[in-house]
Amino acid sequence: MMRQSFTAVLERNITLTDTLVSEPYEVAWASEARVFVRALDLTGTLEAWAEISPDGQCWIPEGSPPATLAQAGVLSFPLRDFGHWLRVVTRVRGGTPSARVIVYLALKA
Repeated sequence: MMRQSFTAVLERNITLTDTLVSEPYEVAWASEARVFVRALDLTGTLEAWAEISPDGQCWIPEGSPPATLAQAGVLSFPLRDFGHWLRVVTRVRGGTPSARVIVYLALKA
């Protein structure tokens, strides 16, 4: 059987100087996911992690440690056993932190 897959762009060309929480995405059909955060510009250190929810309203950290990036480029991390809803939190830290990012969620059933 051919597996289903879908890539959602959760945020596009967003500039952040602190923390950004993506729009939630309903993923109950998927068995695995991979988050990609592309930093087009980066001053400081970028961190990203996932949050999960049973209903898209109340959120908790997924449990994996944050993925980090110290220069412009791409970070990524896999997710499994995440339930019904996902969102991605990105945070930039440093003296005068700034990042312009694109956040992707790649899903497979």
